[in-house]
Amino acid sequence: MERGGAPPPPPPSSGGYAPPPPGPALRALPTASYASWITRVLALLIDYLPYAVLQGIGTGLMFATQQSQCVTDVSQYSVSQVCASQPSLIGQLLQWVATLVGLAYWVWNRGYRQGTTGQSLGKTVMKIKLVSENTGQPIGFGLAIVRDLAHIVDGIICFIGFLFPLWDAKRQTLADKIMTTVVLPIE
Repeated sequence: MERGGAPPPPPPSSGGYAPPPPGPALRALPTASYASWITRVLALLIDYLPYAVLQGIGTGLMFATQQSQCVTDVSQYSVSQVCASQPSLIGQLLQWVATLVGLAYWVWNRGYRQGTTGQSLGKTVMKIKLVSENTGQPIGFGLAIVRDLAHIVDGIICFIGFLFPLWDAKRQTLADKIMTTVVLPIE
């Protein structure tokens, strides 16, 4: 023991990182210091727009390349024709490519970009940032993906979790509470 009765600080561990120093006092900010619900919704819509456009193009190509096949039935008293349409193989492949490109965009934007900088494209436009409540820093790629998956919890209860920022003191969704993240405006 050192003077004053306090134990000596632990020796630095080899091969690991020291825990991060305490971040800003994010737990004590007034409600107005967090990003508003409408700003967050607009950021999500901006994030979703490129994905929706890709899906629209893929679906349009799938319908534009569909194939029709007609069968004629001739009987003694009538002639009838039945036609059916179905997507072509190339149309289905184009739709799958659009889906995969859209998924890659989502992982890049909401996982990598938001995880490493705190801002997706929508958050950049709306001038808000996702950070850890504990450290005040971006949460990293993996946790950003897990946070997006945690939004399933927001939707399970009739999408009420997405409305939590309207009355929560830190304007957090349930996914934010699970991941201990907050969304802050940027000056």
